Amino acid sequence: MDRIDKYRRVEEDQLQGKGKAKVIPQERRDFRLDRYNSSRPWRDFVGQSGSADAQVVNAIFREPVQQPHDDTLVVTLRIGGYDVRRVMVDQGSAVDVMYPDLYKGLGLKPEDLTTYNSPLVSFEGRMVAPKGLIRLPVQVGTDVVDVDFIVVDVFSPYTAIMGRPWLHTLKAVSSTLHQKVKYLSGGQVLEIVGSQAAARQCLVAAIQHRLEAETSARTDNEL
Repeated sequence: MDRIDKYRRVEEDQLQGKGKAKVIPQERRDFRLDRYNSSRPWRDFVGQSGSADAQVVNAIFREPVQQPHDDTLVVTLRIGGYDVRRVMVDQGSAVDVMYPDLYKGLGLKPEDLTTYNSPLVSFEGRMVAPKGLIRLPVQVGTDVVDVDFIVVDVFSPYTAIMGRPWLHTLKAVSSTLHQKVKYLSGGQVLEIVGSQAAARQCLVAAIQHRLEAETSARTDNEL
């Protein structure tokens, strides 16, 4: 519980990028659910000038973060036309995952999903049967990537996990240490800034959920 109390006191960090980069607009690809189109402004995007050479994607992440830390990389992304918070970027995930909060928030229904039968392994090591698969656009700045989300019906403090398929399609480099995702677009090095406060809030929620589950299990065993 000391860990929970520690992170409850963490206030929202004020991570801000420096400068802006002009991005060459790209044609937006068609996707199934046109009802998710939205003109709401993008807020968690920061641009930084850079060389068109592909190697600049590996440029040093210089901007300061709260150090030392072991936070996950949690960002806000525009998914299906909506700004979605609590999205975890995980290089260790071989799939892009959608959790119940986002599934319900987007108003999705079972008929919107296509069949996906391969089981997944949860953070607790349990086998999870997916509800199905859905393709939605994920936007960063003016760049749009169509992503196949595997929808699961299990608890998670995150709304979604963006794994290697999204990172590789975007040709992005992510860093949990520096709390950023950087990628090339229109000859510029652009970046998405993570929120350490959001990452710690998700950690607190995960710990609380586990404690509640363990308490409930003990109660059931005593009955």
